[in-house]
Amino acid sequence: MRPLIVIRRTPKIDFMAWHKVGFAFSLLLTLTSIGLFSTVGLNYGIDFIGGTLIEVRSTTGPANLADMRVKLDALHLGEPSLQGFGPPTDVLIRLPRQPGGDAAQEKAVQLVRQALGTGVEYRRVEVVGPSVGSELIRAGVIATVLALFAIAAYIWFRFEWQFGVGGMVSTMHDVLTTVGLFALLQLEFNLTTLAAILTIAGYSVNDTVVIYDRIRESLRKYPRMPFRDLINLALNETLSRTILTVSTVALAVLALLFLGGPVLRGFSIAMLWGVVIGTYSSLFIAAPILYYVRPNRAAIARSGEAVQARAPGAP
Repeated sequence: MRPLIVIRRTPKIDFMAWHKVGFAFSLLLTLTSIGLFSTVGLNYGIDFIGGTLIEVRSTTGPANLADMRVKLDALHLGEPSLQGFGPPTDVLIRLPRQPGGDAAQEKAVQLVRQALGTGVEYRRVEVVGPSVGSELIRAGVIATVLALFAIAAYIWFRFEWQFGVGGMVSTMHDVLTTVGLFALLQLEFNLTTLAAILTIAGYSVNDTVVIYDRIRESLRKYPRMPFRDLINLALNETLSRTILTVSTVALAVLALLFLGGPVLRGFSIAMLWGVVIGTYSSLFIAAPILYYVRPNRAAIARSGEAVQARAPGAP
């Protein structure tokens, strides 16, 4: 069976000629993302700030979101959020946390039941307190930071510490710019979005490891080739694989974006951005960083000779 190949001849694109432009663009993106997060902030969902989530199903036909919104606005419970998802009869209602304790939240739910009447079926009611929300924020930050350090440790263990630096920087860049995108567009940031960010980190490191593995292989194969040319060679040799991977993942994410409904919209947008920015960072951040930190070429060449000596049939 012949392998699926997009580019049959290895191109000769000079990626390194653009790496300084890539560094500058990435620095601008990162600083802008940090600025947006610090000034505008994220639009946290009830997972993080607390509130009430009510899932209802209309028993009289497709749900009339406009009519339901008018009834809920008349209750003066804050700005309600209504989303249709799944079949046209299903609606997700989010209410901000009401002043007071659990009794105030329960009273708000009862008011909603009275306002909507008997034409709807209540399938789920969840109340998230502010203390739970703050704990989830803290746990989410810790999970993301630990994931970044675990990625750096994995690349360091598999290659050398110089490769770990490149992988850490590029993955952190992808995570920060994704957060900045959500701050810019004010998309709801919830646990699903956090899962998307961790998935983006995994996708980015997978793409980076493939390129790093080819760079290491080229270091063993061409020990005297100028390092700049060697990085370009590795990037061009893996370009076909990169195009195939980003295309197939993007198609799946686009299907989620257009067919998954509002509930998956934030996750889909985060994943789509992550696929693009993760591929970009692998080409223009992770690989060019090696040009400056310079792994030990002699040690890599010796390790390649040792592997060949242990191979079956070696003299």
